[in-house]
Amino acid sequence: MLATQLFEVGDIRTVDVAKPAPQSGDIVVKVEAAGICGTDRHLYKGEFPSVAGTTLGHEFSGIVVDAGTSEIPVGTRVTCDPNTWCGACDQCQRGRVNLCINNVATGIGRDGGFAEYCAFPAHKAHVLPDNLNPLHGAFCEPLACTIHGMDIGAASSGERVLVIGGGVIGLMAVQLAKLAGSEVMLLTRNKKKQQLGQSLGAHLVAGTEHEVKQQWADGADLVVECAGVDATVAMAPQLTRTGGRVVVLGVLPDGVKVSIEPFDLLFREIQVHFSFLNPFTHARASQMIADGVVDVAPLITRTISLKEAPDAISNPAPDGEVRAIVVPES
Repeated sequence: MLATQLFEVGDIRTVDVAKPAPQSGDIVVKVEAAGICGTDRHLYKGEFPSVAGTTLGHEFSGIVVDAGTSEIPVGTRVTCDPNTWCGACDQCQRGRVNLCINNVATGIGRDGGFAEYCAFPAHKAHVLPDNLNPLHGAFCEPLACTIHGMDIGAASSGERVLVIGGGVIGLMAVQLAKLAGSEVMLLTRNKKKQQLGQSLGAHLVAGTEHEVKQQWADGADLVVECAGVDATVAMAPQLTRTGGRVVVLGVLPDGVKVSIEPFDLLFREIQVHFSFLNPFTHARASQMIADGVVDVAPLITRTISLKEAPDAISNPAPDGEVRAIVVPES
């Protein structure tokens, strides 16, 4: 079968490999769709740790072809929660499973979904409806991560929420904030993404920090940083109203530093939080995708084949792209 593997930093190729044999407790799925995430590009550049020679792809869904010892029927459509916590370390025992020191992530620490077939732990499979658009299952993982960040931010009815970044995470955050009853503004320089954000529920849009301040002079109750850029992380507290809070969902490369002004954060008591992975949120995300509560169809910019995946990952996303989906059969 074909699989897109990262052999070392800067060396990603689609190669012919053996179809995976399930280990104890695994299932095997025929992959229907796998999303290219910004993290995949960080992995390619060596900005995020991974295991050499691994098949990438941690946002995917597919059809079960080998159920192993699980009770999931063959033919079931499932999405993969890629993070496998150990359950025994100090962080797991505290319930902070996303901070597990022994976490093995499918598509990062073990072979993932940029392949025709993928094996992963059965208890990390979440069932999706038979009639769901196959491409939509690939959005469960990013939505699960977004839900965790929005849980931390705790947006509520009547609050002002500023979402920075018009990518997949940002556009999902817009929808979740609207569902919470908040007034939502999307900050992105891209005009097409501004329009898309408005169609998905953003009440206001802005292209610059100045435009945000023109509309919300006092700032937002909650700022959700989804761009993963040092400048926008530094900007976030400045766009937060006194007593407000910031949640950073964007992933910056390892080693990047951001300048902040502690005096300002202290005297305005700005809370700054960081959100990592998807602890106990994948089931909620899967249900929201299944029910159509979060609209993911407009987030699909293009579909590509496995042979096209290395080029798509090794290069910056085209201007205006939200999500490229790898379809192994294409």
